[in-house]
Amino acid sequence: MILLSFDIEEFDMPLEYGKEINFQDQIDISISGTNHILDILDKHRVKATFFSTVVFAQNAPDIIKRIIKSGHELASHGYFHSAFEPEHLASSRNELQEISSQKITGFRMPRMKPVDENEVKKAGYLYNSSINPTWLPGRYNNLNRPRTKFKEAGIWQIPASVSPILRFPLFWLSFHNLPIKIYQWVAERTHKKDGYLNIYFHPWEFTELGDQERFGFPGYVSRNSGRKMIERMDQFIGALKLKNYSFSTISEFIQNS
Repeated sequence: MILLSFDIEEFDMPLEYGKEINFQDQIDISISGTNHILDILDKHRVKATFFSTVVFAQNAPDIIKRIIKSGHELASHGYFHSAFEPEHLASSRNELQEISSQKITGFRMPRMKPVDENEVKKAGYLYNSSINPTWLPGRYNNLNRPRTKFKEAGIWQIPASVSPILRFPLFWLSFHNLPIKIYQWVAERTHKKDGYLNIYFHPWEFTELGDQERFGFPGYVSRNSGRKMIERMDQFIGALKLKNYSFSTISEFIQNS
């Protein structure tokens, strides 16, 4: 089972690199990228999970409608992308349910930061997908965490997929920087070992990110973005479809676990 997910949010990442980006540009870039993603998913007739911040959902109502109409899952990515309080767990879920008229059962912490699992359960979620079970300097130190799905505090934990050996992360940066055939090879072997693959991306990856003056990103972030990212995602999903891999939302995957 292939679990594709996309974190749709206000595109505030340039701020981490000392660049200013106004709020409307943050929203517009994420709207454009999400439409590219939905076009690819529609083409291949596969379903995915979209983790949305409330701020993005409030400012992109047509995108939320399209996600729901296309049969994808909407889940919570918190209220804001760069600010978090424990009460946002419940308030983001409630607000997204109000906006979408859908039951929200999943949560992912922005930037995959740690979150209190008891608070996640208290807020009414059935699963949390906020763990990248690898080691990445300055970002993740989760080698002591289970590599595949498990339960904690009474809710499902669905970690991002990493390879069985060395815990090589199969997240968005790997997708951009590895030759696509090598990425697919590692992904398929991880799927064979685990029985599923949980990989995540962002809509702003589908924008050309090489403008140093505007975004300030290093090459490993901007590489294969924009049109190349659209082509790579189309190629990747198409290749897996040809090999008869199944795709699912995370909530459907949990229901069948």
